[in-house]
Amino acid sequence: MSRSRLSTAGSSSSALSERADQNHINLPRSSASVAKSRRSFSVSSAGGSRSSTPRLETTFGPLHSTVTTITTAEGEVEYEHDRTASMSSYRSFSDSREDLRGGSRHGSLPRSLAHSDSLDFFKSRSRGSYSSSSTLSQPSSYHSNSSEPQALVFVENVSAQLLCKICHKVYKDPIIMSCGHSFCRRCSKSVDACPVDNKKMKLVLPNLTVSDQVGALFIHCRYGCRLSASHPGEYEVNPSGCPFTVKLSERKTHEESCQYAPISCPNNPNCPIMLRLHLEEHLKLCKNIKCPNNKYGCSFVGDQESQVQHSANCKYEFVKGFLQVTDEKIIKLHSAIKQRDEENNFLRSMLSKTAERVDDLEKSFEIKLDVLSNNQTKLVEELREFRQDTVMINNQLQDLNTRLHMGNIGSFDPQQIFKCKGTFVGHTGPVWCLCVHGDYLFSGSSDKQIKVWDTATNYKCQKTLEGHEGIVLALTAYGDKLFSGAADCTIKVWSIDTLEELASISAHENPVCTLVCANNMLFSGSLKSIKVWNVERANIRFHQELQGLNHWVRALVSHNNFLYSGSYQTIKIWDVLTLECKHVLQTSGGSVYSIAVTNHHIVCGTYENCIHVWDIRNHEPVAQLTGHVGIVYALAVLSTPEQTKVFSASYDRSLRVWSMENMICTQTLIRHQGSVVALAVSRGRVFSGGVDFTVKVWQ
Repeated sequence: MSRSRLSTAGSSSSALSERADQNHINLPRSSASVAKSRRSFSVSSAGGSRSSTPRLETTFGPLHSTVTTITTAEGEVEYEHDRTASMSSYRSFSDSREDLRGGSRHGSLPRSLAHSDSLDFFKSRSRGSYSSSSTLSQPSSYHSNSSEPQALVFVENVSAQLLCKICHKVYKDPIIMSCGHSFCRRCSKSVDACPVDNKKMKLVLPNLTVSDQVGALFIHCRYGCRLSASHPGEYEVNPSGCPFTVKLSERKTHEESCQYAPISCPNNPNCPIMLRLHLEEHLKLCKNIKCPNNKYGCSFVGDQESQVQHSANCKYEFVKGFLQVTDEKIIKLHSAIKQRDEENNFLRSMLSKTAERVDDLEKSFEIKLDVLSNNQTKLVEELREFRQDTVMINNQLQDLNTRLHMGNIGSFDPQQIFKCKGTFVGHTGPVWCLCVHGDYLFSGSSDKQIKVWDTATNYKCQKTLEGHEGIVLALTAYGDKLFSGAADCTIKVWSIDTLEELASISAHENPVCTLVCANNMLFSGSLKSIKVWNVERANIRFHQELQGLNHWVRALVSHNNFLYSGSYQTIKIWDVLTLECKHVLQTSGGSVYSIAVTNHHIVCGTYENCIHVWDIRNHEPVAQLTGHVGIVYALAVLSTPEQTKVFSASYDRSLRVWSMENMICTQTLIRHQGSVVALAVSRGRVFSGGVDFTVKVWQ
């Protein structure tokens, strides 16, 4: 609609277009309309000879209330539609007989336009523009899925493993409880103890595997089932119903469009219920089809043929276009006003919260400043006392060392207390593996890089090796070569002398978790697989695959012509020369994440926080070391002529030092800000890598 003129829409559009110069919409700017903040749109008539053409005038008043006046030769009628409290509905006034007797202004309006049962231009409805009218709406379903139990008839017998132990029916929303068993979510709330082992239980997490298995079961469509006559309360296949079978997870999708679903007529709910496949035939004969202008007040109801004839002559076609444009503008204005109100309220709320936050920060800052001042004074006093105690302890140690040396018993070495000597920083992701070769320390990370650190002179990164497309999970050195395994399922070979890539092979179908070299062979561990590669020559060649693994192989260690592999609650000992399994050690505590071998013991770290120790000669259990409160990710051995120590790294962010002579923890090292997942030992130093992106040096 332009500001100067508007062509009249509807069924009279062709007639009005011939009188475009006479019939148009003006914008009068009278003082009265300005005072009332109204904009008036009028359609003038060309004269008495054209009295059949109505004149429309719409006025927008305060708060966008709208008054539409329709004037013909016989009289004038005014329709006012105001904003309601909900901002999304309108009211309209019709020329009822009571209004006519009461002196209504539209008493002279012809019945063709002022019929009290039909003229209703603005019907209350949810906010939004008028949608295009359609004779047929979407048919409604006859059945209610929420209140009526659904038929459930499986195509095949269901495995007992998919039945809940409480309700003895197929799992519905299965969850894993703390007792280790799975039940329906609703059933788990009906009991306090597990019906299998009578233990108290609580929810752990949803059982997605069982949910997928249940969802893959085939069932008959609900519209192909009926109540069984021989078994009350149960359902059986209905030969005359829907013949389709679908997966349980796809049931809703099928039944929403099933041709055998009973539905009601979209035109009149009083029509008999029918199947969806009969709907099209019914609509051809239905006598309850409403006019597309029903939403404007037209009361026509008839069959399809008469509806087509009525649409060509419907009296509401003339005003339909105008009303649609007017309604769309009103709705846009309401939407804009509401949006601005919401934005203003949001800004006020944010301003208020910001002011409160500033006040709280000022108060908190003053309190913390006072506390900091008091703590600083106390810290200075404690530091002075600590220095005095340190001097006294050093004097006592020197005196004790002198006495021991004079008695030819040996000397006390205070350096056995390990301290953090430095930190290598450079990775942009967790450090998952470490390897030492000569003066070089190699570290692999989630950033898909291998960094080479100098541990002899400047302790800086010498080079960054790039090439892997996944997380670097394993590193090992053999001769003048470095081997790396990653989550991209490949093994890469690097020259330690030139620090350049020599070769790359696709090793496994799953990530390469661990690597170790022995007897000119490279062993790589992955899911249920250990592969053996010949690395004697320049090129790496596949040699053999070791069988019989039950889970991920996360730990491989070579010691005295034996290969030790760790998987789920199992350590296998392989002969490196014959590649045969010589012995199997059973553990507890879940998967084996780390293995270390000394001259006298076999040590492994497990998922459930424990460290198990066996005698290396007779493979008998010796001890179980406890102290960590998380997965033991890595183990490393530091041997001296006097004693052997084992370092353990854990999810609990700590390193522990264990004396293998008396099987006790002699020291706990905590400097990492996250889990410690990798260890390496070289020249009396221990290197640890963590998920805090750093490598720390201990000595």
